[in-house]
Amino acid sequence: MSGALAAKLSLREALAERILTGDGAIGTYLYQMGFPVGVSYEEFNVLKPDVIENVHRQYYEAGARVIETNTFSANSVKLSKYGLESEMEAINRAGVRIARAAVGPDAYVVGAIGSIRDGKLKNLRTSLVADAYEQQMKALLEEGVDGLLLETFYDLAEMKLAMSIARKLTDIAVICQFAVEDVGRTLDGVALSDAFRELKEMGADVIGFNCRSGPNGIMRAIDSIGERPEDVPMSVYPNAGIPDYVDGKYAYSAGPEYFAESAKRFADRGARIIGGCCGTTPEHVAAMAAALAGYVPAAPGANQAESTSITVTETLAGGTGEGDRDETPNIVDLVKQRHTVIVELDPPRDLDISKFMTGAAALKEIKADAITMADNSLAVTRMSNLALAALLKERVDIRPLVHIACRDRNLIGTQSHMMGLDALGIDHVLAVTGDPARFGDLPDSSSVYDLTSFEMIRMIKQLNDGIAFSGKPLKQRAKFVVGAAFNPNVKHLDKAVQRLERKIASGADYIMTQPVYDPELIVRIAESTKHLDVPVFIGIMPLANGRNAEYLHNEVPGIQLSDEVRSRMAGLEGEAGRAEGVRIAKELLDAALPHFNGIYLITPFMFYDMAVQLTEYVWQNTKQLS
Repeated sequence: MSGALAAKLSLREALAERILTGDGAIGTYLYQMGFPVGVSYEEFNVLKPDVIENVHRQYYEAGARVIETNTFSANSVKLSKYGLESEMEAINRAGVRIARAAVGPDAYVVGAIGSIRDGKLKNLRTSLVADAYEQQMKALLEEGVDGLLLETFYDLAEMKLAMSIARKLTDIAVICQFAVEDVGRTLDGVALSDAFRELKEMGADVIGFNCRSGPNGIMRAIDSIGERPEDVPMSVYPNAGIPDYVDGKYAYSAGPEYFAESAKRFADRGARIIGGCCGTTPEHVAAMAAALAGYVPAAPGANQAESTSITVTETLAGGTGEGDRDETPNIVDLVKQRHTVIVELDPPRDLDISKFMTGAAALKEIKADAITMADNSLAVTRMSNLALAALLKERVDIRPLVHIACRDRNLIGTQSHMMGLDALGIDHVLAVTGDPARFGDLPDSSSVYDLTSFEMIRMIKQLNDGIAFSGKPLKQRAKFVVGAAFNPNVKHLDKAVQRLERKIASGADYIMTQPVYDPELIVRIAESTKHLDVPVFIGIMPLANGRNAEYLHNEVPGIQLSDEVRSRMAGLEGEAGRAEGVRIAKELLDAALPHFNGIYLITPFMFYDMAVQLTEYVWQNTKQLS
């Protein structure tokens, strides 16, 4: 069917015939183009229409045939933050006209409408929210959109409110997309299968997911639905992986090739509109469009193995803590004398600590030297690592090492936190920047960043001199052993080492690396860091299955897998995947042990038995080396 003929079909009719490629992000793409955050990108519809038209055109030329208007937050409630509520109608109408002007007749322009009741706005009166939706929808509909896209909704209740208004105003196609955190449910606790059924009954044409996670996370959400209406197609708009925050800028790691492969997997699962959300660019869309050109979805059930993703701890991790203020060697002393193993366990995301404590006890039994815990890694809320550190000392008698993120606490809170750690005798810490709050499970939380990781290291070491952050003297000195993070998975290792040298100059006592999956890189790291006068703990994280390997490689900042490792893990799941993951990790340890006394093992999915096996392997092999 030609493009001209296809344009004669309504969006609903086109979806019945073929898979449509959606566009990519507007907001993050404008940010990448140099436009600052903290302004209304929707206002660009009237202030900088040529800029928005250019973005739409790039996505269209890349192959997108479902084009979203630049109106995600163009409702009166969200616009009032900028004093623009009176411009609501003009901004929405301009958004439709600009999109129409940028694309050909074979594209479908859909009016983008984002959730209103998020973050601090959750308790807004229903009547106020309903009025805001109705006003925005009327403006979009009067300009002649081909459909409405309700996206990044967290709660079914709000989605149903918006859907009821849409169906009161129009019978054109309506696409409903959730942003989910836990697989299987919306954020207000409704089972996805029930949410899909209720929205179908209300007249939704397409139901799916966008934002909050990359392809792997959305794949898991799809696979967790269970029974869903077979006659309602899905739409998917994943983020380009997990954003990294380096030198004051956001960056995304999932590349176009990964999105191309993911697009085909989404198609196999019944997705009929496949686009991209935060971090995606015209290059991502072009790759997806090429992969889907003439693509025939597999039979139902094919390639639908359960998807699992690794919750990567902090951008790094590491460490061990001391129990008493005695002469017990700290982690730096130990690693100078012998091989030393630090194991990372994720603090739980709920109130149950039983599995965490069981894993810690097993690692104590195998004589791991320390357990390290992230500080709300990936900006996802977890139990306080300070509380868990105290429990580890008391109940398990193993050294804890806690991460301190710059993201969550201002200067006051950070010094208070450090003073509390000192009082508990928890004196091994790792200073990290912390993933931005906007990408976690509470996206409206503030990212503080009063300090950089360099400044954090200096300030903590200042407490060791008996000087408060304010510069005033303290009545006693702290005894913190401070670690710094190091990402060696970069194109220019020498520049990364130079950055590392700055952290050491700031006072870092030891270094923890991101997971490394290439034996040759391990040797290069050893050669590149041998001049440093602080120990380096090399990061090793066993892989759980093949899909997690692809997730880590494509979506998680700072992690790269070798082609050989990806090939070996491809297609493996369950016990077979974990067994191969342990074998690969042992091979990496074989490469690391002759060069590094410090070994940092990262536990995936709380599979602490994998960490136990690898710790035991270290002790077996270091006896042979000694």
